[in-house]
Amino acid sequence: MARMFRVLGLFTLLIALMSFAGDMWEMALLFFIQSAVFFLFGYLNFTEKTYIYMFWGYMVLAFLGFTYWSVFEMGLPA
Repeated sequence: MARMFRVLGLFTLLIALMSFAGDMWEMALLFFIQSAVFFLFGYLNFTEKTYIYMFWGYMVLAFLGFTYWSVFEMGLPA
């Protein structure tokens, strides 16, 4: 399971590099931070149950953040 967090770190690093190349600084910074956290979690050798809980917590936070941003920050279409 720890390898999956390293794979997630690799994918988020690739997204961060592409957004950095496209001059999307905020998105790049967000994904660089996520990459560092995923790589860190990948080398901490937690139990599989802990990795599952961390992944579900990440998913809940990501979906809540996406929903908040798309509704309240971007606004609804008129």
